[in-house]
Amino acid sequence: MQSLLNRTQQILPSGSANILARTFIQPIQDRRIYQHPILEIPEKKKVDFTWNGVKLQGYEGEALSSSLIANGQTVFGFHTRDGSPQGIFCANGQCSQCMVVVDGLSKKSCMIPLEEGMNVKYAELTLPKSHESFSTKDIPTKEVDVLIIGGGPSGLSASIELGKQGVDVLCIDDKDRFGGKLVLQTHKFFGSAEECYAGTRGYRIGEILEKEVRKYESVTLKNNSTALAVYSDKTIGILTNGKYELIKPKKLLVATGAREKFLSFPGNTLPGVYGAGAFQTLVNRDLVKCSDKVMIIGGGNVGLIGGYHAIQAGIEVVGLVEALPECGGYKVHEDKLRRLGVPIMTRHTIVEAKGDEKVEQVVIAQLDDNWNIIEGTYQTYDVDTILLAVGLEECREFTDKAKKYGLDVYSAGDAQEIAEASAAMFTGKIAGRKILKSLGKKIQIPEEWEEKAEILKSKPGEVQLEREQFEDNEGFFPVFHCFQDIPCDACTAACSHGNIETGEEGITEIPQFIGEVDDCDGCLRCVSECPGLAVTLVDCNDDPDNPVVTFPYEIWKSDVKVGSKVEVIDDFGATIGRFPVERIIKRGETLLVSVKMPFKYAKSAASVVKKIEKVDPQLIYEKKSPKDSSIVCRCERITAGEIRKVIKDGARDMNQIKIATRAGMGACGSKTCNSVIGRIFREEGIPPEDITPRVMRPLYVEVSMGAFAGLD
Repeated sequence: MQSLLNRTQQILPSGSANILARTFIQPIQDRRIYQHPILEIPEKKKVDFTWNGVKLQGYEGEALSSSLIANGQTVFGFHTRDGSPQGIFCANGQCSQCMVVVDGLSKKSCMIPLEEGMNVKYAELTLPKSHESFSTKDIPTKEVDVLIIGGGPSGLSASIELGKQGVDVLCIDDKDRFGGKLVLQTHKFFGSAEECYAGTRGYRIGEILEKEVRKYESVTLKNNSTALAVYSDKTIGILTNGKYELIKPKKLLVATGAREKFLSFPGNTLPGVYGAGAFQTLVNRDLVKCSDKVMIIGGGNVGLIGGYHAIQAGIEVVGLVEALPECGGYKVHEDKLRRLGVPIMTRHTIVEAKGDEKVEQVVIAQLDDNWNIIEGTYQTYDVDTILLAVGLEECREFTDKAKKYGLDVYSAGDAQEIAEASAAMFTGKIAGRKILKSLGKKIQIPEEWEEKAEILKSKPGEVQLEREQFEDNEGFFPVFHCFQDIPCDACTAACSHGNIETGEEGITEIPQFIGEVDDCDGCLRCVSECPGLAVTLVDCNDDPDNPVVTFPYEIWKSDVKVGSKVEVIDDFGATIGRFPVERIIKRGETLLVSVKMPFKYAKSAASVVKKIEKVDPQLIYEKKSPKDSSIVCRCERITAGEIRKVIKDGARDMNQIKIATRAGMGACGSKTCNSVIGRIFREEGIPPEDITPRVMRPLYVEVSMGAFAGLD
């Protein structure tokens, strides 16, 4: 079909070839998953619908996009600008790549439940016939104490806290079930078994939270309910199963999660280039085998888990590409893929996706230490799917607009800060308690909740050998955190009492404390003089159960102050918790930072750190500027070169970019391209403070005009 399109485009105006393409569909296939090692295959009602005049079958109520892909249809239309094929990318209503015409109206197919007899066609730019006559209806306004936008782990956790106190809560979610991204997760979760259901599979956690919420009569849950806009009169417009209403809350909690970031590379808009969430939606939620061979881009937890989910669904994972020297996700996830034979290629990046109507090949290459592609390292793989897992960005539109109009607004989960779902549960609980306090309820927020939330947000530590633990909890004693035999005796020389030795084999052995407890006077010389910063001193004299541990510290000194809390990590680089600084002593260029903590952590505590900002994977993958031919705005097919030219001509305003190029004028409202355009500004040397941000659209998503008139 593509060769026919190419020939037609030579004689027809740009974009006209898609008129001819509408008479074709892809070969019909059965892409359902009928066996899964974890998930049960439910019985569902089959219904008939038509796709470009051809009769197909799907399951009633499932996303229309999933029904199409389950029938082998990955091309949902052709762009009017250049005839390029369009297909699903996010499956979350954030972009507009899955637009089709349903019974005469343009719809995002990922957000439309399939119904019997639907007439579905390729998307086209035609206006529906106007109604001959109609009368408007009054739009109802409902007052509630709290409106929660988003029924994922944070929104449900907040609902539970509020429900316990009998607060009138409306919690809405735009999907057909509650749980957010938990619904898509088949793996067992980490965290705390008591606090956030560690050891339980993600989709089960969503069910547990929803069941708990439904115990409280004061909480109303509405699914298939989309928040459309925040208005200046402090109301929020929502659309539930096609019916529009206004909500006037005393408090607003935004728990809308995050959207996936997009990469700019040649071929990035081909059908078969999926965000990780779309991929998991298809294979785990809707049990559709959307791929036979997939290449994963990104070695964080999302990419690693996505690879494991693919294998569970019977999909071959050709490889995983990570630009960093090591994968950033949990090693246990990485090890699972390695044990299953998946090649994990660090220091590599995607170069190009190739194909006519859909992805057929992917080209990757190796990176040097400056993030440049090494010539001669290009590799081409036959794949039909590319899974992008290169980071998330918070969905903050509702929060920002609510603040602008003076609503008392709170945020939780990924809408507040990108982290694991276990952390989202805690931030939801904390937000719920904050709202209760603002409503005048006499309730406290346990201090340990904040600490646990921070721990659950922390990055995984480097894997090392576990050290022997001792039971002493009296007096002073040093702890040695060096795990290699190296030639060093600084600590033995520093101890004036001779209580430290490196063994009979000489100075290359790991040091040991050989004295009695009362032999150490706490002089701290061993701590300050160790070149590896690998000695800490535990002081149990005043409080054996909560001793003071002294650490050497030589970075970000201005950020450590007496009375402040610092993050403490163990020998493996994992966060133990945040604890108060009791004392700071300067010894030469080294600060000795004394921190009070429970004894159970004292001997495993190896260092204090300032929390390091996470590296944005998208920044690494796009360290080398995107080619001028790469698409940045998917909706309007605007390239990096077009945007770069306007910036070089003097544009410093996102809205100028929109006017000059149409980038950001598409159906997604620039949700997909905004961050990429910002990066092009930075690549051209324009500082962020010189860039005027885009004007947000009044409506968050598309909606028919009839909804505002109260029409069904």
